[in-house]
Amino acid sequence: MAILKIARMGHPVLAEMAKPVSDPKNPGIRNLVNDMVETMMDANGAGLAAPQVHVPLRVVVFQAPSERADPGLGEDEQYDHTAPLTVLINPEIAILDPTPEGGWEGCMSVPGLRGWVERPAHIRYRGFGLDGEVIDRVARGFHARVVQHECDHLDGRLYTSRMDDLSRLIFESEIRHFQKAG
Repeated sequence: MAILKIARMGHPVLAEMAKPVSDPKNPGIRNLVNDMVETMMDANGAGLAAPQVHVPLRVVVFQAPSERADPGLGEDEQYDHTAPLTVLINPEIAILDPTPEGGWEGCMSVPGLRGWVERPAHIRYRGFGLDGEVIDRVARGFHARVVQHECDHLDGRLYTSRMDDLSRLIFESEIRHFQKAG
């Protein structure tokens, strides 16, 4: 396994539509995924898309650990808030409730910055795992946010293109000022 170089905002690979994977069981995909997971863990990230490591394929890895849970979620919603480490190949997203929910997002391709992004808070996603098994889940909160964020990379989008108010694009070190304000 290896730590891969992460493409930064402005690199053309981040603006391309990623190509579908024809065979999820291909050993090359397994090697790519292993390297992506190692890279994500090394960077303390919640997710990583193949285009971010200069590979224009429809592959994402992510996790929604409980320590990143939205404290505002009710007990009935917390059950689907977290996701184990997940590999998703050729993902598709369906919005179950278009009501937007805002949250601070960061990205390894936009290092040092955070932005306030509104996204649908309730989705269903579907794709394939490394063994070709179908993965079909419903997600809310941070889980839904990370899946949408990573899948945006497959369509050549960064979170900054989803921001309505660029005054809420800030350095990570300054987020404490926004958290105090409410």
